Amino acid sequence: MVDIATRVWNHKWKIDPIVRSLIDNDFYKLLMCQSVFRNKPNATVTFSLINRSDSVRLAELIDEGELREQLDHIRSLSLTRGESTFLRGNTFYGKRQMFRPDFMHWFENLRLPDYHLEKRDGQYELTFEGKWHEVMLWEIPALAVLMELRGRAVLHDMRKFELQVLYARAMTKLWEKIEQLRRVDGLRIADFGTRRRHSYLWQDWCVQAMTEGLGHKFVGTSNCLIAMKRDLEAIGTNAHELPMVYSALAQDDATLAQAPYQVLADWHEEHEGNLRIILPDTYGTEGFLKRAPDWLAGWTGIRIDSGDPAAGAETAIRWWKERGEDPRDKLIIFSDGLDETKIIELHEQFVGRAKISFGWGTLLTNDFRGLTPGDALAPFSLVCKAVAANGSPTVKLSDNPNKAMGPTDQIDRYKRVFGVGEQQEMDVIV
Repeated sequence: MVDIATRVWNHKWKIDPIVRSLIDNDFYKLLMCQSVFRNKPNATVTFSLINRSDSVRLAELIDEGELREQLDHIRSLSLTRGESTFLRGNTFYGKRQMFRPDFMHWFENLRLPDYHLEKRDGQYELTFEGKWHEVMLWEIPALAVLMELRGRAVLHDMRKFELQVLYARAMTKLWEKIEQLRRVDGLRIADFGTRRRHSYLWQDWCVQAMTEGLGHKFVGTSNCLIAMKRDLEAIGTNAHELPMVYSALAQDDATLAQAPYQVLADWHEEHEGNLRIILPDTYGTEGFLKRAPDWLAGWTGIRIDSGDPAAGAETAIRWWKERGEDPRDKLIIFSDGLDETKIIELHEQFVGRAKISFGWGTLLTNDFRGLTPGDALAPFSLVCKAVAANGSPTVKLSDNPNKAMGPTDQIDRYKRVFGVGEQQEMDVIV
């Protein structure tokens, strides 16, 4: 096992580039990329960095030259033969050849496109523009680079024993969470922590700790590279990006209203009935389910990623019952701002009423809260989102208005089209 503190102390950039592989990425991004490659090959999309935590002034912490060096390194990466073999030949979700030959041929020859970077008001403006299926693969690596460079800046002046103690405390903190979770009968939990991890080495350590500490209760990781290295299941389906871009491409209100369902129709065809998890909150869960076609009720389950998670689960259970489905046969995946206390609480509330699973993100792979002076390593809310498609702005409403994004006039239009009324504001944890 890597001695992380010594590695940080003896840090050499060429030994530890932040992103080491094109598959040091979340599995759902590759699944979505294949769908976009097939269904929207000519869409031009712009992704942009959004720092929701204004107090963390990234451009004052992170050296621009070092940031560019890391981003340029990512542009030099291509799939290795072993990585290609893993994707082409492995079984994912019980299906052989999840990735089609035409997609794999394209992916094997991919180099990520260029980026635009500048400083403004203590923050970095980082954007990626180009064919959707190319630029979408920048999202996770870009976030991982910025999060780790921020961590390296904080750790830079720490001495060797300080680092040893810091990581010992962080390891103890995570292991105490694992000890609480291992007592939960029937728990199913996966690592969803790539995008805002403390570092690659730390995420890898967290995954190993979860594997040993939770055994079969730990069902896999969203990180493809770690899944390959540690012989784990690669976990993931789809994200808000798909309905956001499909909606931005809609030419009128009627097409806009159908866009979130067209996404899932394309997804169903792409994966031949596998990976049937609904993410309903992009434009409000209540309205999405109310207008959903009957065939969606037959899907495997729902992922809840904003708003009050318990309320979202109750809404899903009620909807399944109204559509003649037994919720006990359905899967509810919780994935927003989770920590061990909330995981245990939600499991106790819904076990036996549905199949329950958890995607544990930032507070698994980046919980250094309270471990440094001034809490300088506390996680913060950084995202990289599709902000425009073919020149039209994207919009996300969410079940939490504090996560909404897009121009004000378009947010108002989307609320009208999707019938979104008053929403409860909630703190954005990460």
